[in-house]
Amino acid sequence: MKNVMLKIEGLQSSIDGEENTIELVTEGKLYKKGNAVYLVYEESEISGMKGCTTTVKVVEDKISMKRFGKSKSEIIFEKGKRYNTNYHTPYGTFDMEVLTKDMSYSITDEYKGDIHIEYFVNLEGLVESTNQLRIKIM
Repeated sequence: MKNVMLKIEGLQSSIDGEENTIELVTEGKLYKKGNAVYLVYEESEISGMKGCTTTVKVVEDKISMKRFGKSKSEIIFEKGKRYNTNYHTPYGTFDMEVLTKDMSYSITDEYKGDIHIEYFVNLEGLVESTNQLRIKIM
């Protein structure tokens, strides 16, 4: 397991054109298991998920993101595929649909790299947005 610095940038664009951006620089851990690479980090107030631990798993043409703690969720990103899941929050559980438009990643043997995901989210018909997530491993 290797200690790494992560720069996490998220951009959310709602259907009506409103944009929200977050940027978080945090310490994390990176490790390899089999043909998968895992990133583990603690969320903060900036991301609105304080008290959650996020694990990102990168394997071949699939990236999954699991959150544990106050909010629980698991999202699987596969280009061109739709994924339905439950989003558990302190305010209740919501049905969430994710459609991955594009994704790419590059992680070197020196534990540096980039993960980029573009996806559409529909949260139980309440929120529809286009999202971009970039994780830079430094």
